Amino acid sequence: MSKQAAAATISTDAERLIRLSEQLHANPETGWQEHNSSRWVAEALAEAGYDVTPAYLGLETAFLATIGSGPFRLGLCAEYDALPGLGHACGHNLISAITVGAARALAPLADAAGLTIEVYGTPAEEGGGGKIELLERGAFQGLDLAMMAHPAPVDVAEAEPFAVSHSHVEYRGKAAHAAAYPEQGVNAADAFTIAQVAIGLMRQQLPPTVRVHGVMTNGGEAPNAIPARTEGRWYVRAESLAQLAETEDKVWRCFEAGALATGATLEVTPESKPYAEFRTFEPALDAYKRNATELGRVFDPGTPARRMNRASTDMGNVSQVVNAIHPYIGINSGTALNHQPEFAAHCVGGDAEKALLDAATALAWTALDVAATR
Repeated sequence: MSKQAAAATISTDAERLIRLSEQLHANPETGWQEHNSSRWVAEALAEAGYDVTPAYLGLETAFLATIGSGPFRLGLCAEYDALPGLGHACGHNLISAITVGAARALAPLADAAGLTIEVYGTPAEEGGGGKIELLERGAFQGLDLAMMAHPAPVDVAEAEPFAVSHSHVEYRGKAAHAAAYPEQGVNAADAFTIAQVAIGLMRQQLPPTVRVHGVMTNGGEAPNAIPARTEGRWYVRAESLAQLAETEDKVWRCFEAGALATGATLEVTPESKPYAEFRTFEPALDAYKRNATELGRVFDPGTPARRMNRASTDMGNVSQVVNAIHPYIGINSGTALNHQPEFAAHCVGGDAEKALLDAATALAWTALDVAATR
């Protein structure tokens, strides 16, 4: 009966959940700037009786919403940051609406099901490590289970993300007239070129479980001036935090080569703590798969479209501390993949709406199943 009640609540709430998703999608806010987004998500929970703490643990765009007094502590995570220049091309508008849907469905059932529900509004997943900041300030501790569902082209049950580090790279050289006095300059753009060539050559020796990629965000000011300052943002990904540390040593030597060859100075600054690999809580994942299948979802058998489950997430750090799952819900986007503008377009509309409601229902049912066995 409780599962039927949860499904009925989500059906009743469907218009409200879709409206929230569309509101977030139409008003994308990037990491640490999600002031409206976090407020809108928190308001949708407060409407259902949740006690909301804004600016949770000192993070301005984080929140905690709680309800229930049962012995099983369930954590649900909402992400709402968008990508710079791409809007909600990773579907975080859907993540928030899915989480709100599950949370609102479970709210009237919490005490009878033995649940205390904690909904975490988690900013800056796209590189800022909001969940890591929350973890280090005491969030998530003691949860029996943490969950969220992420949009993808197709359904995939298990998260297998790369560990990742995010770094800001800066070279400082010396400006000079490129025609009249080039010998007086120290070319910071050349330093970046040397580093990128070195990384490209190094890729031959990297294992297939490693990714190294980045962008130059400032390459100089004028073509007739030796660039005195260049900047970029660089990601290193690996199978685990241990492999990540080994790979980073090699990558930073490539950047050091640029500085050595040109005489520029190099500064590498972490943009967040590293994201960890994911540790899946199998009993909850098994329950999710059963529930999603009952709803008619079909898990991808192994096509390239399923590889979104390798994308790095700071939910991996949460999974190292408490039991967690992070399934992927397909929005039937075809050849449009996460972090493409075409995928953003698919994160609203019919297929996205169905995925929203199915994922909210599957998460709510999974929470009830797992709590009943503990």
